[in-house]
Amino acid sequence: MRRWLQRSSPGFTFIELVVATAVMMVLASAALPIARVSIRRQKETELRRDLREMRTAIDDFKRWADAGRISTIGISITAENYPPSLETLVEGVAYTNDASDRRKRFLRRIPADPMTGRADWGLRAYTDAPDATTWGGESVFDVYSKAPGVGLDGTPYRDW
Repeated sequence: MRRWLQRSSPGFTFIELVVATAVMMVLASAALPIARVSIRRQKETELRRDLREMRTAIDDFKRWADAGRISTIGISITAENYPPSLETLVEGVAYTNDASDRRKRFLRRIPADPMTGRADWGLRAYTDAPDATTWGGESVFDVYSKAPGVGLDGTPYRDW
């Protein structure tokens, strides 16, 4: 027996390696769904932030137009004073009674929808029905995501 103990080299046996590998696989398979939910939650948080940013810009445009602080010359604004498109919020509009070429911009850029990866948003006009899926084309009253699917809270993305 003594001879056998002297010949064995220090290290792991094959059984120990198999057991350790099996434990690691079980732990990794439990962590993968958690990582997927975490990534999805992060995208949903970004979607909420982008929608809030665009809706705030639309509200600011309306507030400025109602107060007469921006010029409506050259852009088609309806009687409700909502912007004609999201691009108008990015390009900006001239100030009222300002001879310089300064423009008030309400958005730096149109953000990409994190769920679809494109800057393609659903739009609603002031005269559209709240659940309309097509844009009337007159003005931009609201934006929504065109992403199919349901969020972690159970609501469809288009209803956010």
